[in-house]
Amino acid sequence: MDISEIIIAGDTSGIEWRLPVFRFKGRNAAAPKTYIQAALHANELPGTALAHFLLQGLQQAEKDGAILGDITVVPQANPIGTAQSHFGELQGRFDLGSRTNFNRDFPLISLADRDSLIDDLDRYSATDRLKRQLLHMALGADLMLDLHCDDEALQYAYIDDAFWPEAGDLASALGMEAVFLSDGESSAFEEAVAYAWKYETGQKKTRLPGRLSVTVELRGTRDVYPELARKDADGVFRFLVARGVITGDDAIAPFAGIVSPLDNIEMIRAPEAGAILFHRDIGESVKAGDLLATILARPGQAGGTVEVRAPQDGLIVTRVSTRLARRRSDLMKIACAQPSNAARKPGPLEA
Repeated sequence: MDISEIIIAGDTSGIEWRLPVFRFKGRNAAAPKTYIQAALHANELPGTALAHFLLQGLQQAEKDGAILGDITVVPQANPIGTAQSHFGELQGRFDLGSRTNFNRDFPLISLADRDSLIDDLDRYSATDRLKRQLLHMALGADLMLDLHCDDEALQYAYIDDAFWPEAGDLASALGMEAVFLSDGESSAFEEAVAYAWKYETGQKKTRLPGRLSVTVELRGTRDVYPELARKDADGVFRFLVARGVITGDDAIAPFAGIVSPLDNIEMIRAPEAGAILFHRDIGESVKAGDLLATILARPGQAGGTVEVRAPQDGLIVTRVSTRLARRRSDLMKIACAQPSNAARKPGPLEA
């Protein structure tokens, strides 16, 4: 295992950021190359815990001569966000300097232009230099796993149509309960990687056999436990075996969870501001009209409560952990068999 650091100079004097990178050299040049990163949203730490235990397993596999394809792991991909604490609360989702989501605004380029990402890096801000170097590493691989988590959630993933149904092996290996099929219409990290592959030859490809770029949502922000992290690390290891990155013969059962295009996801939002009383939890199946939550818009007053009901049948995949809603703030995601009647912009479900 080779451990190196990428040093990113800060935008003010006296500051620099250090990004540890772990690399394993495969013994078969034809085997798939893999890139795995965690905590691009710096306050989403289940992936960091997964990476910790995965690295232990990879070190043993290296000793056994079992690593066939090159593997790169970045356990904490966002040292800039990790340092952003505001009144004791880690602010790891948005860059406080630019007010940009750390998982947006990645350059959309062809794979042929990969090396241009790190040309003359001094022209860019620290955050953009970080993004460019992460993307440059990922585009040297065939398989890319970007490890995130939601607020309160089941285990699920955003997977581009170009990788489905082949990516069912990852979903099954990790025991996911749902897959959201995305449309590749944003500048998020996972979609920037897929974009480079799709436009490798100039003409857009709709299928990318042998490749995978995916955002894995490892449950919720508080689901950082050794037992879960070991289980998830074992799942990723099994996936790498199945894809021929590591020697072995683990069989992975077909994915049996829910598969929903983004158009079929009901984003349940608060119609008014107030305290949230949830009546249903993640993992529960609901029917159209079921009471999901009550908003205490004007506590103690007649007519001061607002009911929020399910627009159609589905599975509750996520729920917010806060219990105070702003008007139109997100409450839940429900995966459904039919398209939502609500309008949706192309790209991700959330900012």
